[in-house]
Amino acid sequence: MTHTLHRIGNPDNLRRDIVFTYMPSNNINHVGSAPIIRKFLEMCRDLGAIKIGDTRKGNEYVQGSLENMLNNIEDRAVVEAVFDDEKKATTALKALKEADLGLSLVVSGLFEQTQQCCKKAGLKMHTINQSLGIWGHTEKLPNGAVLELNTMCGHGMVAVSLIEHAIEKVKKGKWTPEKAAENLFKCCVCGIVNITRAAEIFRTLSQKEEENG
Repeated sequence: MTHTLHRIGNPDNLRRDIVFTYMPSNNINHVGSAPIIRKFLEMCRDLGAIKIGDTRKGNEYVQGSLENMLNNIEDRAVVEAVFDDEKKATTALKALKEADLGLSLVVSGLFEQTQQCCKKAGLKMHTINQSLGIWGHTEKLPNGAVLELNTMCGHGMVAVSLIEHAIEKVKKGKWTPEKAAENLFKCCVCGIVNITRAAEIFRTLSQKEEENG
C-alpha cells in the first residue's frame, strides 16, 4: 500500500509519524476477516494509536462515530492506525505478533526506526517500499509546511486551500492548532492524518508569524 508512503517531512517530525496498514488478501483469507480487522483496530486504539480509520467505508467522521466505524467493518476492509510515539508503536507490534491474527500488516515510517520497532517486537522486515520523491514540475507544489500537511493524506483529500485556510485561522487565534489538525483529519477518508504532528506544524507556523510581528 503506497498511500502512506509519500509523507513529506524532516527526520525529527517524521519520527513521530508511524502508520500501520492492515488488510486481508482478496480471495485468499478475506472471507470472515471483519472480526479480525476490528480486533486489530481495537488493539491499536487501546495501545496508543492517536487515530484509526477504514479506507473502504471512511473514518469516524464519515461514518458518524468511532463506534459506527468499528461496527461497519467489512471482510475486504483496509484499515489504518496512526501512532505518534515509537514506544507505543513497538508495544502494539509486540501485542499484534503475540495475537497472531493472521492478516497482512504494513508499517510506514523512517527506515531505521521501522527496523528497530520490528526488531524490538521480534519481527523481521521482508519487504521494503521506498518513495523516490516527487518528479516533474515541482515548482508548482506548495511550500514545505503546506506540503507536509497535504501529504499526510495519501489520496489527496486534504486540499491545499483548506490547509491555507486553517493556517490563517490559527495565526489569527480563531482556531487552536489542535482544532486545525482535527479539521484536516475529517477530510482524510482513510484516517491517516497525524493530528499530533499536524498540530505541531500549525503551532510552529503561528509562532513564526508572531515573531515576525
